[in-house]
Amino acid sequence: MTQPIPLTNLQARDIASVLHPYTPIHKLGEMGPLVIERGEGVYVYDTQGKPYIEGMSGLWCAGLGFGDEEMVEAATAQLRSLPYYHLFGAKGTESAIELAEKLKEIAPMPISKVFFTSSGSEANDTQVKLAWYMNNALGRPDKKKIISRMKAYHGVTVMSASLTGLPYNHMGWDLPVDRVLHTDCPHYYRFGAEGESEAEFVARIVGSLRDLIEREGPDTIAAMIAEPVMGAGGVIVPPAGYYPAIQEVLDEHDIILIDDEVINGFGRTGNWWGCQTLGMKPTTISAAKQLTAAYAPLGAVMVPEDIYQAYVDHSAKIGTFGHGFTYGGHPLGCALGVKAIEIYQRRDILGHVRKLAPVFEKRMRKLADHPLVGEARYCGLVGGVELVADKATRRSFDAKSGVGAQCARFCEAHGAILRGIGDTIALCPPMIITESELEELFDRLEKALDDCEAWVSTQGLRAS
Repeated sequence: MTQPIPLTNLQARDIASVLHPYTPIHKLGEMGPLVIERGEGVYVYDTQGKPYIEGMSGLWCAGLGFGDEEMVEAATAQLRSLPYYHLFGAKGTESAIELAEKLKEIAPMPISKVFFTSSGSEANDTQVKLAWYMNNALGRPDKKKIISRMKAYHGVTVMSASLTGLPYNHMGWDLPVDRVLHTDCPHYYRFGAEGESEAEFVARIVGSLRDLIEREGPDTIAAMIAEPVMGAGGVIVPPAGYYPAIQEVLDEHDIILIDDEVINGFGRTGNWWGCQTLGMKPTTISAAKQLTAAYAPLGAVMVPEDIYQAYVDHSAKIGTFGHGFTYGGHPLGCALGVKAIEIYQRRDILGHVRKLAPVFEKRMRKLADHPLVGEARYCGLVGGVELVADKATRRSFDAKSGVGAQCARFCEAHGAILRGIGDTIALCPPMIITESELEELFDRLEKALDDCEAWVSTQGLRAS
């Protein structure tokens, strides 16, 4: 039995009082929480003063790193002038107006209105409600089902967790709810049939989508939701041609495409939006995370004019548009969103990501040769390294072995914070990272993989 580690005072207080999300809380006492005290640039420091390269941008969100003085000044100025107000009852604030204008300016397609939320989960939850509201307005009360994908991640509210296609978001939670359907995950490495080419794989899963729609009835399906690059499902980059092929099916059946840009947006893939990189043509967009570079919570839903007009028509019938959040469009978050986009533009963060992308790709390709790595996936400055028990057969480790979680702990020991998503190690460094810092991050990951390989061998975890 593993002996509990000695705890610091802060760790003991944490365990006594905090319920940690996405944590094996039954093991927290023996693991001990890592308490972070401060951050600077791409580094964060624990309470013992140890530095870590924050290779996940926190949770895919701190694109400008930690301690950016321009962001701090923008926050301070907003808090001094108007620390809080709301958008209910036809109220407005300058920061919300300006951010909505900025988002319309950089949107990948014509956008009419922006609805603000407090998070990506709330944004995707809102997307479903708006799709239902729209179809009620258009006299299509049965067109309400939403298609998502296996291994998708769209949030943790009751509805957005239902859209999420990961078992641990459903087991024990009585999810998913009705009206949510899940189609194939576009991960060729893991789900391609033996002897099947990528093009054949795409044709097969697109055919499966078509069959699902025809089986359920196109008149019952409102929308499909998709992340361009699937983030928390394991950083899955769909094969070329996937999105144009599903778009054809959706258009044929009058099904809108909701683009979840919560992780992909604001330069992460080398373009403003992941849909531009992956060839998607969305109807509506959800955004959050790097929208404010994580300096304050904020999410947004972006809708075109024709859909907005359906909301207007239904508001006229009912008497109001009955949806909103107390902190949706919070002045602080909106001011920071304006400043973040300004910084992305002025400092040419997109250009910086594109400059570093070949370095990222080179190091990811090198990792693919490691004896523990089955596949290394990447797009822009986001990637995933899938650990396998057998490279030749692609056989996974027993999930109970916790190989990915152990590898993430080895990363921490070497001063890098990365995330184990099952047995995939995810990378998503702040977009401001320098080439030398990026090389150092990969050096630390390689050392952790070597440690993990030795641990796997010692524990005999490759046994089938």
